[in-house]
Amino acid sequence: MATGWAGEGAVQEQIDATVKDAIDRAKSRLSQGPSLSHCADCGNSIPEARQKALPGVRLCITCQEAEDKEEAVFSGYNRRGSKDSQLR
Repeated sequence: MATGWAGEGAVQEQIDATVKDAIDRAKSRLSQGPSLSHCADCGNSIPEARQKALPGVRLCITCQEAEDKEEAVFSGYNRRGSKDSQLR
């Protein structure tokens, strides 16, 4: 298979690195320690059921949803740009 300037296995290495970065980013977002009784952002109380379901929870549902939307904007990988650069 013709790969241009890319070395043997370079595409797979890039895919593996992207997956590893995504896993590391997800692990870094996992809560640790005891759950808070009140949201770290807005100060509203966090229901006890949520505290038990998610050990280490820091945010109420509303603030967590807002944070998740912000995180969704960041894809971490531009497939098209990466593929185009391989074709040059």
